[in-house]
Amino acid sequence: MAVLPQFDYLFAIGTIFAFLDAWNIGANDVANSFATSVASRSLTLKQAMLIASAMEFTGAMAVGARVADTIRTKVISVRLFEEDPSVLMLAMVCAVVGSSIYLTIATRFSMPVSTTHSIMGGVIGVGIAAIGAEGINWGWDGVSQVFAAWAIAPGIAGCFGAIIFLLTKYGVMRRKNPVKKAFIAVPIYFFITSALLTLLIVWKGGSARISLNDAETAGVIVGTGAAVALIVCIFFIPYLYRKVMIGDWQLRWWHIPQGPFLLRRGEVPPRPADATSGIQDYYRGHMTREELEAKKAAEGASNDVEKHPYSTAAPKGELSDILPAPARESAEGPSKEQLSIPKNIPPPGKWYNPVVAFWWMKYAFWHGVEQDVVDMQKKRDFLSGDLEEMHATGEHFDNEAEYTYSFLQVLTAATSSFSHGANDVSNAIGPYTTIYFIWQTGNISSKVPVPSWILAFGGAAIVIGLWTYGYNIMRALGNKITLHSPSRGFSMELGSAITIIMATRLKLPISTTQCICGATVGVGLCNGTWRTINWRMVAWIYMGWIITLPTAGIISGCLMGIVLNAPRWGMGV
Repeated sequence: MAVLPQFDYLFAIGTIFAFLDAWNIGANDVANSFATSVASRSLTLKQAMLIASAMEFTGAMAVGARVADTIRTKVISVRLFEEDPSVLMLAMVCAVVGSSIYLTIATRFSMPVSTTHSIMGGVIGVGIAAIGAEGINWGWDGVSQVFAAWAIAPGIAGCFGAIIFLLTKYGVMRRKNPVKKAFIAVPIYFFITSALLTLLIVWKGGSARISLNDAETAGVIVGTGAAVALIVCIFFIPYLYRKVMIGDWQLRWWHIPQGPFLLRRGEVPPRPADATSGIQDYYRGHMTREELEAKKAAEGASNDVEKHPYSTAAPKGELSDILPAPARESAEGPSKEQLSIPKNIPPPGKWYNPVVAFWWMKYAFWHGVEQDVVDMQKKRDFLSGDLEEMHATGEHFDNEAEYTYSFLQVLTAATSSFSHGANDVSNAIGPYTTIYFIWQTGNISSKVPVPSWILAFGGAAIVIGLWTYGYNIMRALGNKITLHSPSRGFSMELGSAITIIMATRLKLPISTTQCICGATVGVGLCNGTWRTINWRMVAWIYMGWIITLPTAGIISGCLMGIVLNAPRWGMGV
C-alpha cells in the first residue's frame, strides 16, 4: 500500500515514460554499439538482435546496480527536497518525461545520442526549475565533465582504435601470409580482449556485486584471459585450420566442440556447384579504387543515355538511386522479376480474423529484424555523400583473414553489450526507482535499493526497443561513416571498450555512443586520407551530442516549472 496514494497518477506517468526511456536506450544506445558488427557482416541483424537481447537483459539482471543514486550523476542534492519529498518525485517524473521525449525524437531522426547525458540534462532542467541554478553542481565533479567528455571520449577512443588497427594492419593483414599470421594473432587477441572485458565487468558492470582487492582482480583478469586463450587454441584453431586452410566446406560452427578431433577428418570431398564455403565476402558491394575507376571509365564510354530509355545513369551530382528505373511489363503481363518481389500485404479479411490477426502479430514481431541494414547504409541522402568514392579509399584485405576477426568482433560486441545492460539500464530505472521509493514510503534517501522487478522492467524495455526500432540507428551508422570490415570493426569495439575502462577507473561520465563513434573515425583515418570519413555524418552525430543536454533540460525544466507553479500542486490535484 502506497503511503502517497494521491500521487498515483505521477507513479503511472513515471512508469510509462521510464519504459519509453529504456525503450530508447535499446533503440539508440544498444543499436549504435552493434552497428559496427552488422555493417562489417560479422553478424546478421537477427543474430545481433538475439545476442544483444540476451546479453543486455542478463547484464541488467545479473550484475545490474542493486543500489542507485537518487539523483543521476549527483548534479543536485537530495537534502534540498527533505521538506517535501513529493517535489523530488515530481522532479524525477519530469526528468524522465523530458529525457524520453528528446530520445524519441533523436532516434526518429537517426541521431545516435547519449542516454546518460539525456537524463542528466533532464535532472539539470528540473533542478533549475525547482531550486534555481545555484543548486546545480557546475564543477568538474558535476556538469563540467559532460562538456569535457565531448572532446575527451571520442579522441581517446579514436587513438586506441587506430593503434589496435594499425597493429593488425601491419602485423597481420599486410604480411606475406595473412591467414597464417591471423592464426597466431587470434589466441593473443582473444587473451587481450577477454582480459580487458573482464576488467570492464569487474570495474563497471559488476561493481555492485563483485568485491575484489587489487591482487584478486589481477588474478581474475589474467586467469580469465589465459583460460579463454587456451580454449581457443584447443577447440577453435583446429576448426579454423580445417575451415580456412583445408577448405572443408562441410564444416559448421557446431563442429567447434570437437576440437583436435577435427584434424582427423578425412579428405574434403569436391564441393557441389550450389554449395558455399561458409565464408562470405566481407567486401561484397564495396569497390576498390581500381574497380571504381573501371566503372567510371565504362560509364564514360557509353554516353548515349538516350539510347537506353530505362538506364539509371544520371548526370554527375544527381542521385540516380533515389528514382529507380521504371519496371518493364510485357504484353503477356508482369515480368518474372516483378512476380518474385515480395509484398508485405496482409491477407484479405477483417482484422479479428485469426489468419489476419496472426499475420499482423508476425509482422509486428519480425519487422524490426527483417531489415537489410547493410543495404540501407548504401542509400544516398543529404548526409551520405559519395559513398562509393569514400569506400574506395579503404584497402581490401584477405577475406579469409577477415573471417578470423569476425569471431573476435562477436566477442567484443557481446561482452560490451553485457556491461552496457549492467550499467546504462540505470539511466532509466534510476529516476524511476526514486519515483517508486517516494510513492511507496513517502521518504527520500541518498541511496535507494533497486527491486529486481524494476531491473527486469528496464532490461525488458531495452530489449523491446532494440528489437522493434534498433535498425533505424544502425542504418545511419556503420558504412555510412567509413568502410567497415571484421578487422576494422574489432579494432573499433576494442578501442571503445578500453576507453570505457579508463573512464570507469577515473570516474568520468563518458558515453558509449561517443566512444564507438570516435573509434570508428580513428580506425577510418588509418586509411591515410581524411576523405575516407563521411564528415557530414560525423557533424550530424556531434550536433546531436551538443544539443542533448540543453534540449532535454529545457523540456524537463519547462514541464517542472509549469506543474510546480500550478494552483494547489501540493494537494495532488
